[in-house]
Amino acid sequence: MKLISTLSILLFITFLFQSCSQNDSINFDQLTDEVEVIRDNNGINHIFAQNEHDLFFMQGYLAAKDRLFQFEIWRRQATGTLAEILGERELERDRGVRLFKFRGDKETELRHYHPRGVEIVDAFVAGINAYIEEANSDISSLPIEFQMLGIQPEPWTWEVVISRHQGLLENVKDELDYSQIVSKIGAEATKKLFYFHPNDPILALDPGIPEELLFKDILKPYYAFRTGVVFEPEDLLPKYRGEKENTDLALAQLKQELESTLEADSFAQGSNNWVLSGEKTDSGFPFMANDPHRLQAAPSLRYWVHLNAPGWNVVGGGEPVIPGVSIGHNEFGAWGLTIFSTDNEDMRVYDINPDNPHQYQFKGEWLEMSSIQDTIQVKNQVPEIVTYYYTIHGPVTFIDEELNKAVAVQCAWLEPGSAPYLASLKMDQSQNWEEFRDACTYNFIPAENMVWADRDGNIGWQATGIAPIRKGFSGLVPTMGDGNYEWDGYLPIEDRPNLYNPESGFISTANQNVSPEDYPFPEALGYDWADDFRGERIKEVLSQDRKFTLEEMGALQNDYLALPARNMIPFLKALQFDDPLTDSLRNSLLSWDFILNPESIEAGIYVMWERTLRENALKIAAPQELWEIVGAIPMTRVILWAHNPNDLFSQSPEASRDQWLKDSFTEAIIELEKKLGSDPSLWQYGQEDYKHALIQHPLGSVVNKEWQAKLNAGPLPRGGYSFTPGANAYGDNNTSGASFRILVDTKDWERTQGINTPGQSGNPESPFYKNLFPIWAKDQYVTVPYSLESVKKDAFESKLYSPKK
Repeated sequence: MKLISTLSILLFITFLFQSCSQNDSINFDQLTDEVEVIRDNNGINHIFAQNEHDLFFMQGYLAAKDRLFQFEIWRRQATGTLAEILGERELERDRGVRLFKFRGDKETELRHYHPRGVEIVDAFVAGINAYIEEANSDISSLPIEFQMLGIQPEPWTWEVVISRHQGLLENVKDELDYSQIVSKIGAEATKKLFYFHPNDPILALDPGIPEELLFKDILKPYYAFRTGVVFEPEDLLPKYRGEKENTDLALAQLKQELESTLEADSFAQGSNNWVLSGEKTDSGFPFMANDPHRLQAAPSLRYWVHLNAPGWNVVGGGEPVIPGVSIGHNEFGAWGLTIFSTDNEDMRVYDINPDNPHQYQFKGEWLEMSSIQDTIQVKNQVPEIVTYYYTIHGPVTFIDEELNKAVAVQCAWLEPGSAPYLASLKMDQSQNWEEFRDACTYNFIPAENMVWADRDGNIGWQATGIAPIRKGFSGLVPTMGDGNYEWDGYLPIEDRPNLYNPESGFISTANQNVSPEDYPFPEALGYDWADDFRGERIKEVLSQDRKFTLEEMGALQNDYLALPARNMIPFLKALQFDDPLTDSLRNSLLSWDFILNPESIEAGIYVMWERTLRENALKIAAPQELWEIVGAIPMTRVILWAHNPNDLFSQSPEASRDQWLKDSFTEAIIELEKKLGSDPSLWQYGQEDYKHALIQHPLGSVVNKEWQAKLNAGPLPRGGYSFTPGANAYGDNNTSGASFRILVDTKDWERTQGINTPGQSGNPESPFYKNLFPIWAKDQYVTVPYSLESVKKDAFESKLYSPKK
C-alpha cells in the first residue's frame, strides 16, 4: 500500500484554486449554534457542531452541495417523478416505484433507527432543502447537468430518505428465472446448473402455476423501478448533445457492459471485510478493513464525512443521501459491512375470480384487492391516471384474466425499519461490542455481515437483516398465494450467525456462506451465495502465523491472485496443441503465478480462456432456449465439472472434458488475436482495449466529446477481476468493485487510510470531482485525519456557519 503525498496534492490544488477563502462565515435561520466545517485536502468535510440538530443539518447541506445532481435523480427515482423530465419511457418506472412505495407512518419508521430518528432525519432534510433553495436562487450557477437537461432541483421530504428503491433486495427476479428453467428441464437438472448451498432447496413448482404464466411479463413494474436510469441524447439541450453515431455506440456499449456485469458477476459481486485481533497486528491493537463492491459511477455511490458534536465523533463513508456513517470508526471502535445472502421477498401467484379480476383466493375465500389511485405527470403529455392493487402479501404486478391468475410480490423490506443503512445511526454511537451488536439488530435492509474491532482488543461479527422463516418451501421459485406457503414470521436478528473474539484471531467475510455447519435455523438461510474465491484467498493470507501491518491490509484489499486459475491451470499440463504458438502460450501459463496484474500477458491469456470456458460450459450444460435465462454458469460449478466430468458429460467424460478445455483455449487465443492483434507480447491484461477502468457519469454517454472528457474518468489500466480480493467486474471495463475502501488501526485513528473514486464531489467543476481516480486506479490510499488538530493541519479550507441573528 502506498500513500500519496498530502503536500503534493495541497500544492497542486492551491495552485489551481488560490481564490478559495478561509474562515468564511455563512448564516442560516435553521442553525442554533456556530458550526465549523473544515474540508481536507482530499475533499472530505469534517463537521464540528455544538449540537445534534446542527450536525445533521450541515451534513445534509454539504452533501447536497457536493452531489446536487445525484440528489435530484435519487429524489425523482424515490418519488416516481422521472417521467416529468424524461417523458413516457419512464412512466413504467414511476408506476413501479409508487406501487412498491413504503406507506407507513413517519414516527414508527424513523424511531426504529434511532430514538431521535425523527429529529435527525428532519434536520438532515432541512439541510438538503436549504442548499436546494440557495442553488435555485441563481439557476445560472446550478451544476452543469441541470443546465444540460433544462431542469431545477426540487425539495426533499423524509420519505425520500427512507425510500427502498435502490436497496440491495433479493430475489424475486431469480425466482422467475429459476422457475422458467425448472418448467423446461425439471428441478434436479436445474440444480446442476447452479451452486445452491449449504442446504438443498425445494425447486418443485406448485401445479397451480401454469407454465404459460411464467413466460409473460409478470414482473414488469418491479423490473422497471429496479433498473438504473439511462439518459438519451434527446433529454439534453441540443448544444450539449454528442453526435448521434457516437452516442448510439456509447449507449450500446454501456448497456452491454452493465448486462455483462450483472450476468457474469451474479455469483461474484459483493464486498470484503475483516477484523484482526491485536495478537495478529504489528501495533498490538485490532485492525478493521472494508471494501464494499458496487457499480462504479461518477460521482461515487459513497461519500466520506466526519461528524463531530456532543455524543457524536464518527468518520467514514455512507451513501450521501442518508444521514450518518455506515462504514467507519468513532473513538471507541471501527466497523464495516458486506452483504449476507438473505431472501427477503417472494413471488405469489393467485387464482382470481372469473367474474371479478380484483378478487383473489386465499384460504378458500375470495378476498378483494385493496387499491390506490394515483396521477403521474408525463413530459409533453396529459397526466396518466393509474391504479395500484395490493393483496395481503403485497403489491400486484400482473393480472391475467385469460388464465385467471394474478401475481404479487411479498416484500419483507416494506416492513417498518427497512430503509437501507439508516440503522447505522445507532452503530455510529456504539462504545463497545455489546452496544454495537444491539445496534445491528435494527439493521433490516440490506442483510449484512457487520464486523467490529475496538481499542479494548475485541473483534466481533454479527449477521443482520430481516429474514423470513420458510417451512416446507425454499422461496427460490414462485409459490401460490392461497395460504399454503406462508412465512412463519421473521428470525430475530440476534439469532443470526455471530462470533466474538475467535481463537483464530481474525474474522473475514466476502459474501460467501460463512454460517456454521451446525447453525440451528437453516430455514432462515439463503441458498445462493457468492463464489468463495475471494473469501478463501483472504482467509489464506490472514491465517498466516505472523503479525500484519496496515500496509499489508491494503495490499490484501488489492490482491489479484486468482484462485480459479490455481484450480484450472494444472489441467493444461496434459493438453497439447498442434499449433506451435497456441502450445507455447499454454506452456507459458504452467509457470505463471496466478496473479492478474495489469502488465501480465499470462493474466490476459488466462482470463480469456476462463471466459470462454464458462460460455462453452453453458452451451454444453443447458439447452439453447435457456441460455439467456441461465446466464453465466457459476465459476465454482465450472471447476467442479472440470474435476468431476461425469457430472457434465454422459459419454467419455474425461475425454470430453479435455476437449472442452482444449477447444475453449483455442477459441480464447483466436479471440485475443482479434481483440489485441497477432503479437502476444501486446496481450498484457491491463490496457484500454482489455482490462481498464472507465467510470461514466450518468450523462457521459450522450454528451459531446468535450463534456465526455470532463464528466467521465478514465480509461486507465486495471488488474484483477470478480474472483480476486481486489475485485472488479468480470468484463473488460471495471464497471463494479470497490469505489470506497477503508483501513483502520484502532491504536491510532490518525493512521486511518481510505479512498473514494473518482472523488468526493459530484460537480465536474470541483477540484474534488475526480482527483482521487488516479490514486485509486494505482491501488493507493490517502490518510483520513480525525482529531481537530490533525484535520486543521490537512485543511484545504475552513468555513464557519452561524445562526442568523
